[in-house]
Amino acid sequence: MHWINAVAMVLMIMSGWQIYNASPLFGFKFSSSITLGGWLGGALLWHFAAMWLLMVNGLVYLALGFATGRFRKKLLPITPEGVISDAKAALTGKLSHDDLTKYNYVQKLLYAGIIVVGVLIVLSGLADLEAGAAAISDGAVRRL
Repeated sequence: MHWINAVAMVLMIMSGWQIYNASPLFGFKFSSSITLGGWLGGALLWHFAAMWLLMVNGLVYLALGFATGRFRKKLLPITPEGVISDAKAALTGKLSHDDLTKYNYVQKLLYAGIIVVGVLIVLSGLADLEAGAAAISDGAVRRL
């Protein structure tokens, strides 16, 4: 999944540079040899396709993480004392790196936070999809 994200990000960056070239904010443009899409419309299509690839890959990651119990095993428990202790140790250069297979409390907190934010984004996106589907079925889009 990591490499799927890496490919998707490269696609988004390259198409993003082409989108930027359509109306550059600063006085330079990116070389066409490092952009993707050929024109604004093509770049937008590539950009959105890569976005969907990232989203689907993220959903699969979340589903597997919850289904296998990996998140629970790797990220819990998280205690305030542990976070404070590991943050102090990291800031003073004394954080132990003896076992790289175990996350420290700061890592656990940040990874768990990213997962929670990701789930909230997906849930809010699903709500937007439902609202869009309702508008289409009600004929609101046709009336526009």
